[in-house]
Amino acid sequence: MTTFTKAWWKEEVIYQIYPRSFKDSTGDGIGDLRGIISKLDYITDLGVDIIWLSPIYQSPNDDNGYDISDYYSIHPEFGTMADFDELLAGLHKRGMRLIMDVVFNHSSDEHKWFEVSRSSKDNEYRDYYFWRKGKEGAPPNNWKSFFGGSAWEYDERTEEYYLHLFTKRQPDLNWENPAVRKSIYEILRFWLDKGIDGFRMDVIPLISKRLEFEDSPYEALNDTIEHIYSNGPKVHQYINEMYEKVLQDYDIMTVGEGPGISKEVGLAYVGHDRGELNMIFHLDHMFLGHGPLGKFDPVDYSWKDIKRLFQEWDTAMGESGWISIFLDNHDFPRLVSRFGNDKEYHIESAKLLALMILTLRGTPCIYQGSELGMTNVCFDYIAEYRDVETINYHKEFIDRGLTTGQFLKLVHEHGRDNARTPMQWNSSDHAGFSKGQPWINVNPNYITINAAEVLADTDSIFYFYKEMLLYRKSHKTLIYGSYEELVQPSENLFAYKREDADHEFLIIMNHSDTIVHFDIDVRDFSLEIQNISNKMSQVLLPWEARMYLRN
Repeated sequence: MTTFTKAWWKEEVIYQIYPRSFKDSTGDGIGDLRGIISKLDYITDLGVDIIWLSPIYQSPNDDNGYDISDYYSIHPEFGTMADFDELLAGLHKRGMRLIMDVVFNHSSDEHKWFEVSRSSKDNEYRDYYFWRKGKEGAPPNNWKSFFGGSAWEYDERTEEYYLHLFTKRQPDLNWENPAVRKSIYEILRFWLDKGIDGFRMDVIPLISKRLEFEDSPYEALNDTIEHIYSNGPKVHQYINEMYEKVLQDYDIMTVGEGPGISKEVGLAYVGHDRGELNMIFHLDHMFLGHGPLGKFDPVDYSWKDIKRLFQEWDTAMGESGWISIFLDNHDFPRLVSRFGNDKEYHIESAKLLALMILTLRGTPCIYQGSELGMTNVCFDYIAEYRDVETINYHKEFIDRGLTTGQFLKLVHEHGRDNARTPMQWNSSDHAGFSKGQPWINVNPNYITINAAEVLADTDSIFYFYKEMLLYRKSHKTLIYGSYEELVQPSENLFAYKREDADHEFLIIMNHSDTIVHFDIDVRDFSLEIQNISNKMSQVLLPWEARMYLRN
């Protein structure tokens, strides 16, 4: 029997808000802090505990706020610091917590550090970033950006290249420089002293670079990410120093986004005795189906692969480590479109995925709109998309001979804007998100998929989430209990057991459009929760999910 160390951040559930797309209070088409404040009672009613707020700092928005130009200021389009203080107080008053999204692998090219850094070769901020001479008129090496093209940009002012693993307007910070780290720790303390409850740390395994800057030998981008960009030689030294100098002084939660963090090295980031992070968002299951060129180069995968990853990660974490359980966020397609069936079995599969997220071992993270059953969007024109990744890759794919129509089909399945269309509050103009034209178009299905509709239907996806959230809170076995997959003949059946000294749960799910039989003996169990009304004992209907409790 497992005996996990208890902590509030293991027991609570995260709800991610993407501020640009949540609720606009001013009519300018951009979601803002006062819009979030106006929906706090809605969030409270759902029953989540922790709000993860995507970046709201000053930014030129080359990558929708993940390019920060001032870590101490709120971007005017989101509101003021007074609005932020009111939001934080409103959450705390309702018994919820707030974690901020911080980006310290890179800054914006409009940050004062970079503006000085690029001005000459001998200023105090030059070594805040990575500057290198080119090779025979080309970049210093063959590294590719996450968003397409070279990871190096030539700057004529000093006739050198700077490193940017993301867009050319997101230069990478040089953590080798103690002054950079000191500046970062001061930023962390500023927000913690305001009373926030923790941080989600963007692409944290990338902060330590392999300073030889040798060419990557890998064809697949994901292999380069894991073996070249991530898990650098000093990454644990830096995170531990951040913990020792700042994080340990506060009762907070830290979660690191984990591109390139494999199960073999995950525990080094989150082991309970490491003095680093509380948990990670590992991305192994989210990168499934990515071919050598990334998400827009899809390859086949199955539920067998997904189940294997959950089992392997649970085993790798053991009793010392912790992860977050999630199936979508602002960087990935909508969970019901990717892992469910958003057409014939839209409601059934959305509920099944909710049950899955809230019964696996780890801290669940729900992305805004999942509780409504929001789906991917299929815009007809490339001009309707806003994501810099989609725009950059469109140019690359056209250069390789694809048509825009062919590329759009890939974007409809894999693009990041699928998760960034405005929150669908009701069936009025612009889905009740804004009185003005939204910064990105609303998904046309808002007429039938919206908060007003689900709140009026007690059998809706929203109320299923609410039921599951309440049940998880009252049954700690679903938090700290051991996890064991129960292998079934059909690969589309996902069955597992959660158990501790108090209770034993069986979770059985049919991830398919066909009826499936299971061979687990449930005679000594009572059926606690079910997403479909079905009385056949050993048969699951398409996308049916059940949770049993041993008598």
